[in-house]
Amino acid sequence: MNRLRVVKKVEFGYYLEGTIRGDRQEVLLPNGELTSSAELLDQEVDVFIYLDQEERIIATMKEPLAQVGDFAYLEVAWVNNFGAFLHWGPLKDLFVPFREQKMKMQKGQSYIVHLHIDPESYRIMASAKVEHYLDQGRPPYRPGDEVELLIWQKTELGLKAIVDNRFGGLLYDKQVFRPLRTGDRLKAYVSQVRPDGKIDLSLQRHGQEAVQDFSDILLTWLHEHEGRCPLGDKSPAEEIYATFGVSKKVFKKAVGDLYRRRLIIIGEDGLQTVNKE
Repeated sequence: MNRLRVVKKVEFGYYLEGTIRGDRQEVLLPNGELTSSAELLDQEVDVFIYLDQEERIIATMKEPLAQVGDFAYLEVAWVNNFGAFLHWGPLKDLFVPFREQKMKMQKGQSYIVHLHIDPESYRIMASAKVEHYLDQGRPPYRPGDEVELLIWQKTELGLKAIVDNRFGGLLYDKQVFRPLRTGDRLKAYVSQVRPDGKIDLSLQRHGQEAVQDFSDILLTWLHEHEGRCPLGDKSPAEEIYATFGVSKKVFKKAVGDLYRRRLIIIGEDGLQTVNKE
């Protein structure tokens, strides 16, 4: 994305001026690439820059589903003898040559890919060989740091994920309490960065901070539900997660915390707030 100034209006669109990749130049914003009918002359606008079918640099106000440097989960629109072409939002389809496919891509299927500039053609292209584009440096995280995940693929240990659009990480099966699929985006927490630089992840905070956070949430939930909760220590982990989005371990610790503070009563039929009257 670039912020450029509109310097000229013509019958077929606008010309924008600004610095793009270090060069000062004018770029056409065709009428078909506008998202607003407002007058733009002398305004600064945010546009996406790409090469059109005739290899001309073109600006568009229509945002793509991903940009250069991004990892994304995109669907195959069509396939020919040169490779696959992915749906890319409002823009022309995004090319993935056969050499950048792990397996032959199929029309209608979606894949995790990385977007980059092809050094030969200078076109934006994608690669399914995601591991080649992950940052191999030491991740700067500490245990408990919140990160953004893109679920990548299933392994014997759990789910591989792309962390903050940069590093590779792993969610172990024992840390996953809800269905997750390739392409899902969600927040998670760093459990540890191992000596080899690999990131272990969790869907929940760890330690007393997590318990305290959920204790407050559970108490609020009880007040909003007439002071009663049908779940207890013996409830299935799946039911607890479906209701509160936490593991059974965190739930039990929070229940214990509220009980010790004499805020709830634990009964055979679940939890109940203490009547202060």
